[in-house]
Amino acid sequence: MELKLNNGVTMPALGLGVFQSPPEETTAAVQTALEVGYRHIDTAAAYGNEREVGEGIRRSALPRGDVFIETKVWVSDYGYEQALHAWDKAVGKLGVDQLDLLILHQPAPDRFEKTIAAYKALETLLKDGRVRAIGVSNFMPHHLQQLLAETDVVPAVNQIELHPYFQQPAVQTIDEDHRILTQAWSPIGGITFYPGWGENRKNVMRDPVIAGVAQSHGKTPAQVMLRWHLQQGRSAIPKSTNPSRIAENFDVFDFELTAAELAAIDALETGVRSGPDPDVARPERFAMVIPEA
Repeated sequence: MELKLNNGVTMPALGLGVFQSPPEETTAAVQTALEVGYRHIDTAAAYGNEREVGEGIRRSALPRGDVFIETKVWVSDYGYEQALHAWDKAVGKLGVDQLDLLILHQPAPDRFEKTIAAYKALETLLKDGRVRAIGVSNFMPHHLQQLLAETDVVPAVNQIELHPYFQQPAVQTIDEDHRILTQAWSPIGGITFYPGWGENRKNVMRDPVIAGVAQSHGKTPAQVMLRWHLQQGRSAIPKSTNPSRIAENFDVFDFELTAAELAAIDALETGVRSGPDPDVARPERFAMVIPEA
């Protein structure tokens, strides 16, 4: 299943995410995913595993043009020249000479003038053909409005936390208004039960409504949530390093949720964010230096 971006580039709707995947496990996870049938890998400079992603792609022996590679510029590389160099670092680690999608990882509102400058660098990379599409991540409506007012190219993608318990309808609406594809990170609610993200998290994987839908289709809760994203026109990038889970997450193209089932999942919205708030500055985290190699 492919989605057409606002510049005409097509992108596989379902991708493998590698957030928090240890480098030593990432190569095997990527290789497994590509063997299963994935053709879209999402990584980021801040994940520290771009090199291993590239190695997994090479081990798959697939032609470069068959794999859609998405990565992200970290905040410490914001600014025009810095973001151009971030591309150099990314392609060097990934072992490619072109990126399919390059996005800004955070809006970083405490230094938004650098965010704008970094996005203008992405526009240059797009014009030069060094990337095929550009976008953003974790941008809320007010961030998007400011970006659109100060730049020329509408982002192709906005990657945000999105799962049944946190659906960000306002972000989805502004994305749709500007033909920006909404891409879900934590699409099956993984962030809701990662250790260290706070107490009293409700695990969406154990939600009785989703369990009931899953049982009626002979599928797992994760598969139901991924199908929910795909049927509503979103991209989703589930993360796993477990071979059976990687395969399970891709096995979502042989069933369809009813309108009533989609509505029942929509009704699970809590409005409670589980990951970091993009409007809260994190100076220590933002200062993390991305190595040259």
